[in-house]
Amino acid sequence: MQKKTADHSGSPTPHRSSFGAVRSSGELLSLLRSVDRKSYPAYKALTGSWRFPAYTLSIDHVQGDPFASPSHLTVHITLETAGFPAAFLDRDYKRTALSDYLLRRFGRFLSASSHEAKGSGKSGLLSISRCGQEILPRTACEINEKELAVRFHAGFPAAGRTILAGELEKILFSLLPGCIEKALLAKSIPQQELLQVIRLAEDQDFLRAELPRRGLVAFIADGSVLPRESGVSDRPMQGAVLFSSPESLAVTISLPYKGNLRGMGIPKGITLIAGGGYHGKSTVLKALERGVYNHISGDGREYVITDASAVKIRAEDGRKISGTDISLFIHDLPNKKDTKRFSTPDASGSTSQAANISEAIEAGSHLFLIDEDTSATNFMIRDELMQKVISREKEPITPFLERARALYEEADISSILVVGSSGAYFYLADHIIQMDAYRPLEITERVRALCRETTAPDLSAPGFHLPDTDRRLLFLQGTDAGQAAERNGRPGYERGRGRSQVPGAWKDDRPARAKIRLQGTTAFSLDHTNVDLRYLEQLTDAEQTAALAHLLRYVSEHYREKKLPASKIAEELSERLSAEGFSFLFENAYCAAGLALPRRQEILACLLRV
Repeated sequence: MQKKTADHSGSPTPHRSSFGAVRSSGELLSLLRSVDRKSYPAYKALTGSWRFPAYTLSIDHVQGDPFASPSHLTVHITLETAGFPAAFLDRDYKRTALSDYLLRRFGRFLSASSHEAKGSGKSGLLSISRCGQEILPRTACEINEKELAVRFHAGFPAAGRTILAGELEKILFSLLPGCIEKALLAKSIPQQELLQVIRLAEDQDFLRAELPRRGLVAFIADGSVLPRESGVSDRPMQGAVLFSSPESLAVTISLPYKGNLRGMGIPKGITLIAGGGYHGKSTVLKALERGVYNHISGDGREYVITDASAVKIRAEDGRKISGTDISLFIHDLPNKKDTKRFSTPDASGSTSQAANISEAIEAGSHLFLIDEDTSATNFMIRDELMQKVISREKEPITPFLERARALYEEADISSILVVGSSGAYFYLADHIIQMDAYRPLEITERVRALCRETTAPDLSAPGFHLPDTDRRLLFLQGTDAGQAAERNGRPGYERGRGRSQVPGAWKDDRPARAKIRLQGTTAFSLDHTNVDLRYLEQLTDAEQTAALAHLLRYVSEHYREKKLPASKIAEELSERLSAEGFSFLFENAYCAAGLALPRRQEILACLLRV
């Protein structure tokens, strides 16, 4: 993980602390041969840490049988043995880029060796985290001040439930050493390829830091490939139109290694992306959504960089809202429901979008990314005729269009909006970009001239204020307590009273840890409590979702007595992840495998969807 402290040991060191003394690989071989042909549970004796010439192998967890989830292993290599130059390791972003590269490389070699050892079920399977196009800090491969640690899975071979020690010997003493030698040691890696990884990371970091210095919220380099291969593939589309900045928005940034890079800079303020259907509006916005992460070489979006706090805002019909202040946009409901502490198990499009904006402000976002196609129409805009027919006093919704300017001027929150249905948006914009067959054109001055020919609509509203963010979580033990609270009309959050648990929900003797069930990128369950994350569109990887599940469980266990707002909890967790990695979440090292770092914005969004 990325760390800010001097000691970047983001993971436990199980070969020293969990299993006692490190034993020799010769002892492992003798022990392995001694359990040959025995019943499968005899494999448990191999648990521990074993010294090989170039690395230490930790067998962290042994599967129960050959059909169960594969065993968990970790390879520890000292930085001296790994041999990477100190200049590649002196910054968080370099360590992250190098870890990502090594993980992908090791994964290719593991995949080529998988199932070469034979047996039943998952025997011989070798696997590790599979990375997407984004570069994320992951527990599968971490570099701290002393070592490189790589966590992966291996199916221990058996015939039925009878141990095949010779096949596991092939894995541990032949296949695995070869993979480690070729993939994880600097001497075996093409140096120019490695250098390109680090230089790209340095250029991306420089470009990200350059945005605020130039008053920009995003940058898209000329030559970028924004369209993706398909709806189910995030790889670049072959033969796509390359991005080229309009001259009026073009900026040139001199990067440390790539040199002068020209592209479109999107300034702070309110920017519209307009154009006909299928001309690339949403494609640009999707690239900007993912621009909060760095991308691998060859992705096409290596130099698409967005303010790291940017949040995609959309309607989320049916989402649960608990104690959220949506009064900036919705007030004076006919049913007299309090919109400063609004709760509903089944939000409408407008209330859900209002809540999502309030929560993004709570998470510290300074850039909203909004696509009209995924927004609630009545939340975004009310045209002039509708305002005449239904007076402001009779309409509880203040449209986003009437708050966007104040959000920027009063709270320094910029907006990039994809629009196509109403000309009223044009009166609000600082910059207007038209997408024409995937080519951007700036049409701001032309549109302003047209706007001067008509009467401008009223795009302001009284009573601007930032939402109240003092929400305290009510921690419930298990689903039964949570459902009981809901039946009694209690929301999942409480404001300002300092309570952090439902009385009687927890006993002095803490229960067993809640069981986590993952459902890809879009959802997970904690015991019987389901958490729906499908509309958090900037979650890019199932391992980020897995991390959120473990963080939520940690919060339920360790924050019961802390009288902190949800936003403060998310901030604390984010800072701790940056400083320590995920090690504080687990007692056993192998549990930390298969996690990727989520942003503070998604951590808070997860907490507020329970």
